[in-house]
Amino acid sequence: MTEPVRVRRITGADWDTVVALEHDAYAPLGLSEGRAALQSRAAVSPGTCFVVDVGGRPAGYLLALPYPALTVPDLGRTGPAAAVPPGNLHLHDLVVAPALRRRGLARHLLRRLTGAARTRGDERISLVAVGGSDRFWSARGFAPHPDVVPSVGYGADAVYMSRPVPAPREVS
Repeated sequence: MTEPVRVRRITGADWDTVVALEHDAYAPLGLSEGRAALQSRAAVSPGTCFVVDVGGRPAGYLLALPYPALTVPDLGRTGPAAAVPPGNLHLHDLVVAPALRRRGLARHLLRRLTGAARTRGDERISLVAVGGSDRFWSARGFAPHPDVVPSVGYGADAVYMSRPVPAPREVS
């Protein structure tokens, strides 16, 4: 990739792109949440929600929020969340535009998220793998927790996973 890649916080101007990317990725799975839910998640923790730009244009995004370990956020919730102390950062969404996948953009977003988790004092990053993405996440160090069963709203094949926040020298 020869165009410059930059990871930055989400701004108001990014929401049309974020909503379109989210819809394209999750609507076929019946999991698209819509603008209000996405914005409410980002409002909880703006310092852990990012866009990746390629050549100055948004090419993907990541939404993460503090959430208790071994629990799963309610997909239908759009209101403010209760304050959660550092310890676990839940990666809610990571989407890269289809034409730009397999170019390392997810790695850029995960690296930025890992740094934010470390700065916050989090020990773990969790997520719910949907649509068969658990193999993708396993390759990035996430391990399943079979004892945590996501609600049916995440789909029949949803898998709760987590990994420790690596020390700076361990970041891949």
